[in-house]
Amino acid sequence: MAVYSRNVFSLSIIVVLFFLIMLSFTEAREHLVGGKNDSWKIPSSESDSLNHWAEKRRFLVGDSLVWKYDGKTDSVLEVSKRDYVTCNTTSPIKVHNDGNTKIVLKHSGAYYFISGAKGHCEQGQKLIVVTLSDKNMRFMGAPAPSPAEIDGPAVAPTSNAATLKASLVVAFGVLIGFWL
Repeated sequence: MAVYSRNVFSLSIIVVLFFLIMLSFTEAREHLVGGKNDSWKIPSSESDSLNHWAEKRRFLVGDSLVWKYDGKTDSVLEVSKRDYVTCNTTSPIKVHNDGNTKIVLKHSGAYYFISGAKGHCEQGQKLIVVTLSDKNMRFMGAPAPSPAEIDGPAVAPTSNAATLKASLVVAFGVLIGFWL
């Protein structure tokens, strides 16, 4: 009887820890664009591009992007893909010029941002962020598509997430079987 009680207690702890870990992977996060306050600027080289920074991160629906910049001399324009490619600042989707811009990523797919300062976009001050819809993609560590791979609205891969969920359920079942 004592062995049974110990196994049930151990199993309860494992279940609670499992759910706490899974919850930690689903919380929305804030991403400081470029990783520092003064990143919204003309890049000094191609490797200094904000797109390189974005390619190394996973953005999920509900996450936020935060820009820190001088709102008197620059702005952040959310634009269409066409305006991103051509650096057209005349018809943005949204204009932000407060110097402390926060944008919540509300849908999956690609978001396009360019500088509103004259000539800055043409010199590389722009950013593509691809947002994944499945909260479990963060757990998977799936690579983010690069801006060069984006031909239209990005669709988050769901088959890998479903496979991961199924694998976790099976692994969890096997773990429970060992404890009982």
